[in-house]
Amino acid sequence: MKETVRFIGKIIFIFTLFAILFSFAMFQGGFTSWFLFYSFLPIFLYHIGLLFYPIKNWEVTRHLSQHVVRAGDQVSVTIEIDRKIPFPLYYCICEEVFPGSLNKIDNRYEKYNYLEQPNKLHANRSIKKITFPWFKRNIRLTYTIDQIPRGEHQLQAVRIRTGDVFGMIKKEHYFPISTELVAYPDERPVMLKDKISSYEQGSISSYTMNLKNTNVASGIREYMPGDRFSWIDWKQTAKKNDVMTKEFEQEKSTDTLIILDSCFYESLNPLAFEASVEIGMSLIETIRKQASQVGFLSIGQEITSFPVQHDPTKKEWIRKHLTRLYPTKTQSFSIKLKEEMLKIANEYFIIVITTRMDEQLKETLQQINVRKKRLSLIYIQSKNRITEQDQRMLKQLDQEGVGINILTEKELVNNPIGVNGL
Repeated sequence: MKETVRFIGKIIFIFTLFAILFSFAMFQGGFTSWFLFYSFLPIFLYHIGLLFYPIKNWEVTRHLSQHVVRAGDQVSVTIEIDRKIPFPLYYCICEEVFPGSLNKIDNRYEKYNYLEQPNKLHANRSIKKITFPWFKRNIRLTYTIDQIPRGEHQLQAVRIRTGDVFGMIKKEHYFPISTELVAYPDERPVMLKDKISSYEQGSISSYTMNLKNTNVASGIREYMPGDRFSWIDWKQTAKKNDVMTKEFEQEKSTDTLIILDSCFYESLNPLAFEASVEIGMSLIETIRKQASQVGFLSIGQEITSFPVQHDPTKKEWIRKHLTRLYPTKTQSFSIKLKEEMLKIANEYFIIVITTRMDEQLKETLQQINVRKKRLSLIYIQSKNRITEQDQRMLKQLDQEGVGINILTEKELVNNPIGVNGL
């Protein structure tokens, strides 16, 4: 309705100007008056043509250089406009209508310098390109979207505006063009100083990078090709008059289950949650490269589980899940964690990643530690947001044998990230 009223108003305005000039030429007479009238006539005809020129019939398409990227990457976007009637246009402004999910920036690990003030990473993206097409049938505009945040983003519309030189007539139209852009979580290199492993004859976790422990000898045997020179037992060799080597207690890789807290709470730090997603994804890849089986469990309003088993497609499914994962309101994380742990019978090495510490969670972790004996906690939060009560609870858990990792701005801006106690 508004567009119709506006259109009628513009027609009345143009014809009013034409009528005024014609009346002036008729009543005034003379060369000057008619010169002004005929000089205005081409402008009048152009404005009438522009008023009825249908820009909504343009064919507008959007092309992305990549549809799937990692958080922090950039993509090149090309807008192509095809118009059948080459009506002369002085200017054309093309504006991308960005979704709210793109109104923040991700500059990789540098963003964690703002872990205490995550709002500083919010940005109202605005891309406007101007061109002067005149009689061109095809218009091509290119721009770049950089520092793309994690998530699934839908570019839904392009707004095009044009008008005359004098600004008397302006035309605008929204072109609904849906294009999906997916930004996977950024995978950071994680430096595990200790590999997750356990001895077959005990429940105590051992942290070593070797596939065979060379400190605990369980017996001796005859030398075999491939044995190290340092493994030779010289005393037994002298007694038996044959080369004897030490036999070491074999280790087996520990199946690992990573649990991510995706529950929403009032004081949630959104940037700390982004860090927990990145650390979770990065740990999966790091542990997998160490030839260990790893599973993943995210606890929020919905509980999503990826079992600890060898599946080549599992990592891709986890990556897609973490791409669209955001905190959701539900029961407290500690309650749901306790419920889920009761369903797990296997002796997994448990890694819990969270951004919040409270008394209930501490008690739940203590219970898990008593049952499992193999538990590690990664607590991610800004240094200034960690209270004395949080530090007291974390210290108590550490004294009871839970592996504690506190990741603040200081650790998160490093590349690679150093994680201890796993």
